[in-house]
Amino acid sequence: MRTLEQLVCPHILNMEAYSSARSEFKGKASIFLDANENTIRTTYNRYPDPLQANLKQAIEPLVQLNQEQIFLGNGSDEAIDLLMRIFCIGGQDAILTLPPTYGMYNVSASLNAIKNIEIPLDANYQPNVAAVLAAQNERTKILFICSPNNPTGNDVDLEKIEQLIEGFDGIVVVDEAYIHFSTQASCVQWIGKYPNLVVLQTFSKAWGMAGIRLGMALANAEIIQLFNKVKPPYNVNVLTQEYALGQLQDLRIFKEDVANILVEREELITQLSALKFVIKIYPSAANFLLIKVEAANQIYQYLVEQGIIIRNRSRVLLCDNCLRITVGTKQENAVLMQRLKAYSKTILV
Repeated sequence: MRTLEQLVCPHILNMEAYSSARSEFKGKASIFLDANENTIRTTYNRYPDPLQANLKQAIEPLVQLNQEQIFLGNGSDEAIDLLMRIFCIGGQDAILTLPPTYGMYNVSASLNAIKNIEIPLDANYQPNVAAVLAAQNERTKILFICSPNNPTGNDVDLEKIEQLIEGFDGIVVVDEAYIHFSTQASCVQWIGKYPNLVVLQTFSKAWGMAGIRLGMALANAEIIQLFNKVKPPYNVNVLTQEYALGQLQDLRIFKEDVANILVEREELITQLSALKFVIKIYPSAANFLLIKVEAANQIYQYLVEQGIIIRNRSRVLLCDNCLRITVGTKQENAVLMQRLKAYSKTILV
């Protein structure tokens, strides 16, 4: 494959990164008069650690990588945007995506004036490896693979992912936002093997911290250095770092949450399967279900009127008449099913 120097935008390679006050000093001190902060106030008057060392130290054993292989950002969306800034020149380069997939890849590409070449998944929501690799050219810099996929919920076959990593002449990004709900192994295991691999994970889903906006990119140290070069100097605030660090001290709640969500997912599948208007429930390795129904628009609107909000994915490629339902609490799922059963009776009259 092309070297990292060949893939990175020349202006990024040549730019001089901003040197913040907190990035220039390493070590311990008692008086800080370097960053023009309000020195009278306490606690949150200081800028955060620009490289989040304490938080990354807590993350290291979870991903079995070292700090130099971890980037933390304002949600995974920041990492997606930075990837395009690092590797793609607007109006010139392109990315490859595999719809139906996470919509922010296309949004970020549009914002950066980058062409998005779409190679649809097959009927089983798996990539056509030959078609994807045939679509690449000297301008395709990044391939995005979402696994477990959003909005379909299924794992992308690991063998296919590895074929794409080996065959794509650019950066391959595997977005694992929902990996903690899956029984399939994470692609993090391949970071030492493939220098063109970037794995995205998030604290928004299984970790239950969507409100603090914390995502991460995992890759070889050279790619992480590029992230740190182009990111805003203090992109993860003190409150986010403190809260996440506190949550990572005891993993029992995280594990219990995942186990409970998986139980509720299976119960929801059983109950939805009994509804006459449900045509198909797609296999899910995530904390949501994609279901094909009769009259998806009508059912969606009915639930809105009942105060229940799901996602109508009917306009998404390969998702005709499909609804995406997040696995709620036991109580929320009970109310959902009560309303859907009532709807079912009305259409049978």
